[in-house]
Amino acid sequence: MSKIGLFFGTQTGNTEELAQAIQAAFGGSDIVELFDVAEVDIEALRDFDQLIIGCPTWNVGELQSDWEALYDDLDDVDFSGKTIAYFGAGDQVGYADNFQDAMGVLEEKITSLGGKTVGQWPTAGYDHSESKAERDGKFVGLAIDEDNQPELTAERIQAWVAQLKPAFGL
Repeated sequence: MSKIGLFFGTQTGNTEELAQAIQAAFGGSDIVELFDVAEVDIEALRDFDQLIIGCPTWNVGELQSDWEALYDDLDDVDFSGKTIAYFGAGDQVGYADNFQDAMGVLEEKITSLGGKTVGQWPTAGYDHSESKAERDGKFVGLAIDEDNQPELTAERIQAWVAQLKPAFGL
């Protein structure tokens, strides 16, 4: 079994904590290896056939700064044949018009470069008006709102990981 590479960007540490919780839900570092995109070369994405991408939506619908710095470099990575899941952190109340936009921006880019998206998540239970991460009535990945629904985070992560395991051959 090959490892899953989980690449995250974080401004305040929240997305890193979510990445660690996802890693633990999968069974630890023997299954999921964590990478802070601020500290790793984009080339590391090539080393994994299965990826999890984590990004908070920052400011008003923007990519977190480390992902923003790497965004154009993603064009140099061939994502063909890679299975990719996404998770995002955002605030559905304060930023209802762009909740989880960063996750959607990354998913759209990586899909255009050949990546296969898995792990779509229902929009039910969220109170937002618009999102670039919404496709066909679902989010492209796990939407986490630690600002307004922290009590749901652990349950959502467990359910999402259970959904992902078959997609990742686990």
